[in-house]
Amino acid sequence: MNDHNSRPDLYMSASHTCPYLADRSAANLLVDPNFSVSPALYDQLITQGFRRNGTLYYRPQCIGCCECRSVRINVNRFTHTRSQRRTLKYNQDITLKLRPADYSDEHFSLYRRYQAIRHSGDSMDDPDPEKYRQFLTRSDVETFITEFRLGRRLLAVSVTDHIANGLSAVYTFFEPDEKRRTLGTYAILQQLELARRIEYEWLYLGYWIKTCQKMSYKSQFRPLEAFDHNTGCWASIN
Repeated sequence: MNDHNSRPDLYMSASHTCPYLADRSAANLLVDPNFSVSPALYDQLITQGFRRNGTLYYRPQCIGCCECRSVRINVNRFTHTRSQRRTLKYNQDITLKLRPADYSDEHFSLYRRYQAIRHSGDSMDDPDPEKYRQFLTRSDVETFITEFRLGRRLLAVSVTDHIANGLSAVYTFFEPDEKRRTLGTYAILQQLELARRIEYEWLYLGYWIKTCQKMSYKSQFRPLEAFDHNTGCWASIN
């Protein structure tokens, strides 16, 4: 058990190939994996640009590169674009259900299809149930799952954390054949609506790279703030 006033040690990971920018190497600043992260500490880490992968807490700390930035949406100031309003209208036939963050064979089957299509050839396209559990169902904090269904058919799953004054979008996966529904965008819009109903101030979206096409959808949510590792401050980017 940690001392009540203790702070975790931080470690640098080994350098590895950047999964987003082909010509770059990457490294992460890691919280000591033996340290028990409390919800209160997690709140602090999130506001300092950290994310979590299961019970591993990290922040990009790449030598000579600061392209990867943690971003968040101000829930109360958010305004829908015309495209986002069309997405909401198009998906009016979808029903949502909030569940505990437990393992489900149905969820894993969808996750495996999603990875095979959306991340073919990278480190995530050969998942197994144990890796899935480590990534998405093991948590030290208050985590829940949202199911998106068309009738009985599962279309999408989003994993989300509660934090002190907001929600943190951990991961969303969806039916890759339903491109017209833009389910990734729809999931964020529903997370924003939930945060608004709870009267939270922020929705944290994870990392964003301006030149990475896979992440470009995040910049469509306005106003969007990004964390600056050099100043330790958040600032609007759109």
